[in-house]
Amino acid sequence: MNKTLLLVLVPMVLLCAAGCGKKESAKGGQIQLEVAAFEGGFGLDFFEYAAREYEKTHPNVKIKVWGNPRVWEQLRPSFVAGDVPDLTWPGWGMDMWALVYEGKITEMDKYLATKAWDQGKPWKDTFVPYLLDKGKFNGHYYILPYNNNVSGWWYNVDMFKQHGWTAPKTYEELLVLCDKIKKTGIAPITFQGKYPYYMLRGFLIPWAISAGGIQAYNDAQNLKPGAWTSPAFLKAAQMVKELRDKGCFQRGAMGMDHTGSQMEFVLRRAAMIPCGTWLGSEMKKQMPASFHMEFFNVPMLRDGKGDPGALSVGPETWIIPKEAKHPDVAADFYKFMTSLDMARKFVTRKNTLMSVVGANEVKLNKDLVDAARYMGNAKTIWDMDYQTWYPSLGKASESAMAALLNGEVSPEECLQRIEKAADEVRSDKSIPKHRM
Repeated sequence: MNKTLLLVLVPMVLLCAAGCGKKESAKGGQIQLEVAAFEGGFGLDFFEYAAREYEKTHPNVKIKVWGNPRVWEQLRPSFVAGDVPDLTWPGWGMDMWALVYEGKITEMDKYLATKAWDQGKPWKDTFVPYLLDKGKFNGHYYILPYNNNVSGWWYNVDMFKQHGWTAPKTYEELLVLCDKIKKTGIAPITFQGKYPYYMLRGFLIPWAISAGGIQAYNDAQNLKPGAWTSPAFLKAAQMVKELRDKGCFQRGAMGMDHTGSQMEFVLRRAAMIPCGTWLGSEMKKQMPASFHMEFFNVPMLRDGKGDPGALSVGPETWIIPKEAKHPDVAADFYKFMTSLDMARKFVTRKNTLMSVVGANEVKLNKDLVDAARYMGNAKTIWDMDYQTWYPSLGKASESAMAALLNGEVSPEECLQRIEKAADEVRSDKSIPKHRM
């Protein structure tokens, strides 16, 4: 898709009143603001809608949005050249932490301290604290959350009712259920084999948290020596092997991409699948109106050390480039986008959850009700931060996970591969380090 400029025209007097600096000036008292967004399952139409609504309260403002499914490919040379958009969600193909380290992202502290768009409290206090803090480095905020993807497992409701099955709450219950499902000729579990990220989030990491508590995972993310080969992770890897050896995984799943495996689930060839709350939107066109699925958390160990309600989250995030021409206006527009009213509209229109406190308290589609309930009740939430902090470690963990599922390595060898990659990152002084 060709790049289309996003223009925002704002009265100069209003900008100066808001504390705008030299960057905010423009000929004729107008400002042109460029916004670029990843065009994924949610499309770009809501951002266009938000722009039109913002214009209604800013008579001299005109906003246009551009984006495509590989927007980061256009953005990378833009950051190198310094010709950047004012506000962007660059998608998963952009290493935003590298941009933070290089000083190419605007620090958001002063904006977060200002009053929220439609609530009488600081903007900072409108976000779920954990999700906001994920974008913090060396005491400052750089990366801001938007929609919040909750990950777990999904099951076919009608299939389960037909056979009298119940979604398993524990790993032990899962093993019993898998035996029952296999007898019907249906695969108990399918997964997105070409993208091992799903299996790390859906199998290995939650079971390590179950076996050793959240600290076992925090140690791994904090690059503590030996954390990836700890008893907690070994138990988790052994659980993956056990399911594999018992035939609980659909044959051929390792060769499937995300939509391929999800289609197997929709076609009733598999009873369960690990995935996030984007599943309904992603498969909307392929999913029959009669198909009914429900979310449940990863079945944890019955006697595990960790919180059985520990929940995986993953917000999609936006940034204001350091060389943005109009950072104050960009921050104001993003404040509007994350207002309680607009956040609730995004939830209802896009069938997802948000990182804004109270945004999920609306009438939800059936497939989101349980995910929202888990999120609301969760005392422990976690994400795969290490993948974005340390891309080489992220790739190594995915490769090792795929090798384990393929039967190419033992649980011990799988974890040794990841630990080796963690040690390389830990020993590299040029890589900035994060702490949970």
